[in-house]
Amino acid sequence: MGPVIPLHLGALHPVEQIATIVLAFGPFVVLGIVIAVRRRAEAGDEHDDLDEAEEHDRQQKD
Repeated sequence: MGPVIPLHLGALHPVEQIATIVLAFGPFVVLGIVIAVRRRAEAGDEHDDLDEAEEHDRQQKD
């Protein structure tokens, strides 16, 4: 069995195949990266907020 050719696209040049794949899946990859970065940033902010709250509690007890 030879290479699978998507018949709805016809026979594309290899560069055209790569461009088609990048255009089809690239936005989802970028979106996944953005979501991962934002979650890490928000997790860091929550950690900082907890540290500030603990510091504030310590100061009030003194």
